[in-house]
Amino acid sequence: MMKPSTEKRLVQYAMRNKKMIFIGLFCLLLAVALELTGPFIAKRLIDEHIVGIENHWAEVDSNDDKQTVVYDGRFFKRIDRVDGQDQVVHTVTLLQAEREYFLIEKEVPLTGNRSIDDEGNIVIQTPTQTVTVSGEKLSIDALYRFFQPEVQPIIWLLALYMGLIIIASVFQYLKTYLLQVSSNRIIKQMRDDVFAHIQRLPISYFVNRPAGKIVARVTNDTEAIRELYVKVLETFASGMIYMSGIFFALFLLDVRLAAVTLLVIPIMIVWMKWYKVYAGKYNKVIRSTVSDINGFINEAIQGMSIIQAFRRTKTIEDEFETLNHRHYTYQIKMNTLNALTSFNLVNVIRNLAFVAFIWYFGGMSLNAAGIVSVGLLYAFVDYLTRLFEPMNQMISQLPQLEQARVAGSRVFELMDQEGEEVIVQDIPRYEGEVVFDRVWFAYEKEDYVLKDLSFKIEPGQTAAFVGHTGSGKSSVMNLLFRFYDPQKGKITIDGIDTKSLSRQQVRQHIGIVLQDPFIFTGTIISNVTMNDPSISREQAIAALKAVGADQFIEKLPNKYDEPVKEKGSEFSAGQRQLISFARALAFDPAILILDEATANIDTETEGLIQEALNVLKKGRTTLVIAHRLSTIQQADQIFVLDRGKIIEKGTHDELIKEKGNYYQMYKMQQGQLKNKAVV
Repeated sequence: MMKPSTEKRLVQYAMRNKKMIFIGLFCLLLAVALELTGPFIAKRLIDEHIVGIENHWAEVDSNDDKQTVVYDGRFFKRIDRVDGQDQVVHTVTLLQAEREYFLIEKEVPLTGNRSIDDEGNIVIQTPTQTVTVSGEKLSIDALYRFFQPEVQPIIWLLALYMGLIIIASVFQYLKTYLLQVSSNRIIKQMRDDVFAHIQRLPISYFVNRPAGKIVARVTNDTEAIRELYVKVLETFASGMIYMSGIFFALFLLDVRLAAVTLLVIPIMIVWMKWYKVYAGKYNKVIRSTVSDINGFINEAIQGMSIIQAFRRTKTIEDEFETLNHRHYTYQIKMNTLNALTSFNLVNVIRNLAFVAFIWYFGGMSLNAAGIVSVGLLYAFVDYLTRLFEPMNQMISQLPQLEQARVAGSRVFELMDQEGEEVIVQDIPRYEGEVVFDRVWFAYEKEDYVLKDLSFKIEPGQTAAFVGHTGSGKSSVMNLLFRFYDPQKGKITIDGIDTKSLSRQQVRQHIGIVLQDPFIFTGTIISNVTMNDPSISREQAIAALKAVGADQFIEKLPNKYDEPVKEKGSEFSAGQRQLISFARALAFDPAILILDEATANIDTETEGLIQEALNVLKKGRTTLVIAHRLSTIQQADQIFVLDRGKIIEKGTHDELIKEKGNYYQMYKMQQGQLKNKAVV
């Protein structure tokens, strides 16, 4: 089945919070609508109230309302405000010529070029006629009388404008808050999903990939996607709503010029598609290199003691520089692409739009019928200026959009890895019978590390597996724990095929102690309980005392609540092992796996560890991968492996009598011990 595109899956994640997102976008729509009324209010204020006094005025017979102006004992009212109750005596014209205002005792054209001749007459030139008239020059005080009826409407319009801006700012805040909250919720959910999916991935996935690269996908890549929802979503949603509103307003003002401005839409679409091709290539390399760098740094820090011990610091620095230089090279390419595109593109389109605007209105001014008002010019310029603000913001977010898209593809690639269903339903505690029936297993294709392996371990027995490196000892434990499944054969516990149970159910009553125990950051108690609520503090302390760990814990300042650093580096290998024994004991498994648990323990500590092991093995089936043969002499069964096959089996005494491979290994170790003793 074909997987949806990255873009579609990012939208699907957004839809999980669609209610809050839609409310936020609705608030944005209201804010845009309120903000875009500004130029219309400004147009009305300019045309009707500021320059509107330059008009034909009717002389009326009475001062009956606030629209009437008293001047020189006469009553005047703007011709557009005269109603049927007004008795018009005479019509005059209030006109500006050069920097002066004049009252002309008749109607003259309001459009055309105006000038004052040598005799003080006013000359009005239109494409069709030239009119010369005389008029009374108005003083500032007289002009203010004609302007006085406009003061109150101007104040009301300004108050309305300010009120709409304040209300719009409230909706802008709500929009930003809601989109930010929903964006963070989306990323929280995505990170939860990614981390939960990681828990379902088979062990083989982690074997083949550095931990740092996986960490980068959970942290860095999801952070890049967060920026998509936080900034890019808001910017593009705001931009599209703003531009739609502005285009609507432009069409209301002038259809033809608004139609010309629509050309910016296909230009933007083509540009974004072109940008996506190149930016996508660069971002893939950048994001991949960041993951490689994280993986490299993680590995270098983990192995710093080895690097310094073998004097490889310069080599490691050179390897890091190679990765860092690749990141730098492609980041420069990305920056160059952004520098050549985002800012320049919007500037070019803006300049072309203003050239079209000047050409259009300049051409109209040559025709008397095409003269437009100052308010219309202001509104159009204002809307054009506003049009390019969201466009500039959208173009500037293209790099972030591409980063998020590439990061999303990497995250979804991880989530597309085939995982396993997690079933944690309880099953009855095992009796402890373990059977391998003709098991074949290979990590890679047909390269089998276990070949036709069969054995049976009775409940409560201790079985040990010995053999040279690569003989298949650890593979037996990996299969029993269901880290992997065999290609052929069957593994049963109490007669139940392990494949018929979920991996979680198989492991429910199995405990494991590794050669190099993993200690988590936290406290000693939390490392024993693993924060499992079913394991009480008292049980954890009892387990620690049972294995003898209390001997060093009681000396610590905080005792059982002593903080533990990463990997328990403040404890010795033996102390860490005792904590891991207590962990296994606290969970009381029916089957216990000891993977060379005493291999790294010094001889002095070995006695304490052996006592802990005896406590740990009591009453449960135990499988031991043995490095020191002296530790398994009491085992009920010992299996000697060689190249994936059992070549010998029996008790310690039986195998010694056979004088086979086990006998040779035992003698060799005994000889080494004697040599050490002599030294």
